[in-house]
Amino acid sequence: MPQPSKLVILDRDGVINHDSDAYVKSLDEWIPYPTAIAAIARLSRAGWTVTVATNQSGIARDYYSESMLESMHQRLHELVHQAGGEIAHIAYCPHGPNDGCDCRKPLTGLLEQIRQALDLETLAGSWMVGDSLRDLQAGEPMGCRPVLVRTGKGRHTEAEGEGLARAMIFDDLAAFVDWLLTAEGSDED
Repeated sequence: MPQPSKLVILDRDGVINHDSDAYVKSLDEWIPYPTAIAAIARLSRAGWTVTVATNQSGIARDYYSESMLESMHQRLHELVHQAGGEIAHIAYCPHGPNDGCDCRKPLTGLLEQIRQALDLETLAGSWMVGDSLRDLQAGEPMGCRPVLVRTGKGRHTEAEGEGLARAMIFDDLAAFVDWLLTAEGSDED
């Protein structure tokens, strides 16, 4: 069973792959950051459990289907696996902002799904990595340690400055993973 202190929860768009104000609607538009794929694999090889929590309101808006989203996530799994790593679980919210769900970040439903999928009592002490304030806000009531990356919308979020007092800030996912693995002395590379 994974330990919450060895769990990293990632937002997807803007952290793992390029984001788009027009939504990432197809496999061709889903363009991963090569350094992010390698970083996920490094975490996995070093004994960390990696999961993803992502809002995907483009489904509710009829921009793409759940099967298209599944194709993108299958590609993500394949790339991480080819790099020698694993993603333990991907939780996504298919709802729009006004649908009244409990899973759309900054609500905690996606993280609760991850907690249940991994059979954990708590997520306290795990890391929540995102490029927007809502990502970090979702992790806060669950006891996650907040990390903002400057990729995607991260630079804009950092410039706004609100709600980031507790957050660690890194240029990208790879820089966070470099720091984390060095800090714990378990870098496998």
